[in-house]
Amino acid sequence: MIKRLAKCIRQYAKHAIATPLFMVGEVAMEVMIPMLMATLIDRGIEAGNMRYIWMTGGLLLAAAFISLYFGVMGGRMAATAGSGFARNLRHDMYYNIQNFSFSNIDKYSTSSIITRLTTDVTNVQNSFQMIIRMAVRSPMTLIFSTVMALSIDAKMSLIFLACLPVLVGGLYLIMTRTHPIFRRVFKTYDKLNSVVQENLRGVRVVKSFVRGDYEVDKFNGISQSIYDDFTKAEKNLALNSPLMMGCIYVCTLLISWLGAKMIIASGNNPDIGMTTGQLMSLITYVIQILSSLMMVSMIFVMLTMSRASAQRIVEILDEKTDIESPENAVQTVKDGSIDFEDVRFSYALRSEKDCLSDIDLHIPSGATVGILGGTGSGKSTLVQLIPRLYDPTFGSVKVGGVDTRDYDLVALRDSVAMVLQKNELFSGTIKDNLRWGNENATDEELIEACRLAQADTFIQDFPDGYDTWIEQGGTNVSGGQKQRLCIARALLKKPRILILDDSTSAVDTRTDALIREGFRSYIPETTKIIIAQRVASVQDADMIVVLDNGKIADCGTHDELLARCEIYREVYESQTKGGEADE
Repeated sequence: MIKRLAKCIRQYAKHAIATPLFMVGEVAMEVMIPMLMATLIDRGIEAGNMRYIWMTGGLLLAAAFISLYFGVMGGRMAATAGSGFARNLRHDMYYNIQNFSFSNIDKYSTSSIITRLTTDVTNVQNSFQMIIRMAVRSPMTLIFSTVMALSIDAKMSLIFLACLPVLVGGLYLIMTRTHPIFRRVFKTYDKLNSVVQENLRGVRVVKSFVRGDYEVDKFNGISQSIYDDFTKAEKNLALNSPLMMGCIYVCTLLISWLGAKMIIASGNNPDIGMTTGQLMSLITYVIQILSSLMMVSMIFVMLTMSRASAQRIVEILDEKTDIESPENAVQTVKDGSIDFEDVRFSYALRSEKDCLSDIDLHIPSGATVGILGGTGSGKSTLVQLIPRLYDPTFGSVKVGGVDTRDYDLVALRDSVAMVLQKNELFSGTIKDNLRWGNENATDEELIEACRLAQADTFIQDFPDGYDTWIEQGGTNVSGGQKQRLCIARALLKKPRILILDDSTSAVDTRTDALIREGFRSYIPETTKIIIAQRVASVQDADMIVVLDNGKIADCGTHDELLARCEIYREVYESQTKGGEADE
């Protein structure tokens, strides 16, 4: 895990390396100061030597300023390295997410991915900054101060060793009790983000059903859960500081008491006892030793908090897409013909029931195919296999006579345009949204595609026309307008295969008929697959496929299905009056 995260430091490695070096310099100066103070007291103040006082005072000021400089530079370097490290982490995670297949995305919820990109990265960033600063500074302070303390009085300086078992034992208990809590907290964060996202997306439904209080209660319940867990964890972590400070106070009292007795017994003779300056420096060094131990314990606490976050980040970084372009991939889609050969598919590998089974179907290039079926019959699942959003569990799907698994993904998906059930528009102008289909499309091509999708009329009615601003999600246009813009965007790709997944459900039957008539006239060579709930939307198709429980119940023209397919006939009769389609 550490090795994987370390790869994200990259161009900030020099800042990460420079920080510990500055920390070593800062510690060296800080450790010199108590020794200079001891000599200042013993040889200057008590001896009344003003020359020595001025000289040593100058050295103290120099050491203090040098220590300050190293500390400031170390802080700046650590901040730069930490921010850059977090930037690279988010970049690598986001870049890898873009390569995820639908099955990879299904594995992680949107709220979980957001939490990992924000809260988890921040936790790891803070830990990284602490590691390159305090994880170097504290051990070095511990080592240098211990050496200096031993040089003054070996027996007295070993007093702090009596506190080590207490400190180590307490820290171990704190870490083992808090780590599981933090793992639980971060999972609860995922639920919190999910609730907020769901509420914001469905705010119109929430308000129309007057369910605001219910959503508030749901949010408060999850927030309370996070509060309770964090409170429990922080109560455990709060024990660390009094434990450490208690040890510092006990050691200071013991050294002061024993040291004072030694000074009195020796008559302030350094040859047989201890001087006042040595006692002061020894107390300072012991405090530095125990303070550095306290900082080491805080580092472990921070690592405990960030360990769960680091594991969640590495999960995203190491996740491999299960759909990739093969070596020597086919780069060109010859035509729009589609073949399903004994296809079975299941979203879960160990599912007892397949979503699709026994699918054998041939669609000629340029044909118009309608797909009908009840909710959950597998209509959307079937067409998602064509651009290889998923791979079939068994069998093969061929486009242009070539298995989709043999194509370069970009080449295949550039040849297939899909307008899904959940239409998505992005913040920007209408032109910006349309050019998602073809970034190099001219204004004339935009207008032609919109006329074909029956969108040009309402666009021209806007004051700014094609420069009208679309809010995120297309909230400032109607459902029917959004669908027609998405159809126009798909047409700009000039695909060999056009898939409309119930994408005219929000438009009236007349507009729907005009769109289908435009398809026949302007893109006759494009294979058109239309998933619809209305028989009127597909009855003129060259072939209509009826799905039932993931299987093809029947396949044929409108008249053929009326004569022999009971499912199709029932749907038709339920949507007609007096035997005539209600158009």
